[in-house]
Amino acid sequence: MAAQNIPSTPPLLPLHSQILSPNITSTTSPISPRSVSRPTIVLQQPSNKKGSSKSSKLFRRFRSVFRSFPIITPMCKIPVSLHGTQLQDNHIHGGTRMSGTLFGYRKARVHLAIQENSRCLPILVLELGITTGKLLQDMGLGLVRIALECEKGPSEKIKILDEPIWTLYCNGKISGCGVKREPTDEDLMVMQTLHPVSMGAGVIPTEATENPDGELTYMRSHFERVINSRDSETYYMMNPDGNSGPELSIFFVRIK
Repeated sequence: MAAQNIPSTPPLLPLHSQILSPNITSTTSPISPRSVSRPTIVLQQPSNKKGSSKSSKLFRRFRSVFRSFPIITPMCKIPVSLHGTQLQDNHIHGGTRMSGTLFGYRKARVHLAIQENSRCLPILVLELGITTGKLLQDMGLGLVRIALECEKGPSEKIKILDEPIWTLYCNGKISGCGVKREPTDEDLMVMQTLHPVSMGAGVIPTEATENPDGELTYMRSHFERVINSRDSETYYMMNPDGNSGPELSIFFVRIK
């Protein structure tokens, strides 16, 4: 892991084993790393970054109501697996390496940010209907598969990752919703704080001595992005030691 010394970036604390403890209650709170010294945002634009999406207002509306928004969900269909997939130097044949970060307060909803690399602005930010502590706990027990499904409209023209709201499954069990949103200032502060980190897990220090939602934790790793079709993409979080394939698989599926 290559790291640069940045005076304005607060130190990252090691991930304590209590972060993976059971008995997690589901609460929500915004991500707000209120560190004593806030880093300046110097993240780069991703290479394929375009102008602001015309549907950003729609994303914000969905974000504000998604906790009570009814969804009719079909059966979960995970389209691909790594069985028989060739791994070379911890790289999936046909995949594109990305940087992925799971972060959030331990008792609050977890966020997923995908970047071209740790120095770029995120190309995707999702708020998932599962708590950070519960997801990290499940990952500590073994392979986790997350499927995000949405229905394809009659004249679907938007890209699959631009869909605003998804039905969320975790290891085959429905677990609420996943909502795409534009990165907030607080999200960008987390990404800037973590920009020297290529892989790792830990705690981001904040000003508050006590928080009802627990510590602000993160897990960052390389992801392999595999585009299966216009209606299916998969992200595999790869083990750093290159053994036994991914620890986490995230499937995006758009169905008719």
